Amino acid sequence: MSVYRPIRAHVDLAALRHNHAVARRHAGNARIWSVVKADAYGHGLLRVAQALNPVTDGFALVELEGAIALRRAGVEKPILMLEGCYAAAELPVFAEYRLTPVLHRLDQVGWIEAAGLAPQLPVYLKLNTGMNRLGLDVAEFRLAVERLRQSGVADVTLMTHFSDADEARGVAEQMARLQAMRGGLAYPLCLANSAALLRFPEAVGDWVRPGIMLYGSSPFPERTAAALDLAPVMTLESEVIAVRDLQPGDRVGYGGSFTASSAMRIGVVACGYGDGYPRHAPSGTPVLVAGRRSHTLGRVSMDKLCVDLSDLPQAGAGAPVVMWGRGLPADEVAACAGTISYELFCALAQRVPVLEEDLGQG
Repeated sequence: MSVYRPIRAHVDLAALRHNHAVARRHAGNARIWSVVKADAYGHGLLRVAQALNPVTDGFALVELEGAIALRRAGVEKPILMLEGCYAAAELPVFAEYRLTPVLHRLDQVGWIEAAGLAPQLPVYLKLNTGMNRLGLDVAEFRLAVERLRQSGVADVTLMTHFSDADEARGVAEQMARLQAMRGGLAYPLCLANSAALLRFPEAVGDWVRPGIMLYGSSPFPERTAAALDLAPVMTLESEVIAVRDLQPGDRVGYGGSFTASSAMRIGVVACGYGDGYPRHAPSGTPVLVAGRRSHTLGRVSMDKLCVDLSDLPQAGAGAPVVMWGRGLPADEVAACAGTISYELFCALAQRVPVLEEDLGQG
């Protein structure tokens, strides 16, 4: 019998499909690019794609090797490459695997012109409407449209990315810039990310690009995932592997950043930053021990962290501990650690086994 370290991540594919259905309700008649970049936000690219393939309209990512893996796994849905080509030499690969590039620089347009692909690939033109990362400005956009037209590229979609869809500023200013840049062009629009999809129906467009909401987290600091009808997909779980009794003045962990002010009981959990748990999570970060809320104590180390068992006399070695997921939103843990759930999911370490389940809603 094989024995493994007790930490594991559970990925609930039914919850994933449920969250996609929530996105579908908000999208209305728009089609959905399911965003699966960064190994599907740490949930496993092929696992997520296979679960969503029957219900989504396409997949969006940035990694060419990931797109090729999807095609080789039998995924036939459209695939959108969010950062386009990084070099002209990639275009034949895009053509071979039927990948749609996002063009955000004029030299990328030049690569399309020079490649002379037949048939031509569909392309997305990314417009800079205020995010000031990737995207064409007004003059570049007009030039790109004319050059693509002359090259025989007929399937063009316009795209932008909202910087403040989850903030008070909203999307109105960027929408106005988009409409001014678009003018009378009737190209389809790909606009809404998770936050815009959930908050601004006027920003839905013809295609939407939900990401974090698919994985059961809220894009909004002030609104919980549960309030948005989103179900957690990833649950990171471990166990208590040792118990210690502390006396007043006893210190915990590296640097003794936590000192007991009274007699207390603590548990040592097989989970640390080597597993993807945030090292900067402070004492007081919530955990679930045997289904009851507790919190961390002291500094997170590579393989272990400590939790307070003072009010949990029944919890001993072998007690299950949920780091985030079912019963404990990743958003809450991330907020305590001064980060966002995206980082928690993407940081899941390779050494953590992942178990597929179908336990959620939908």
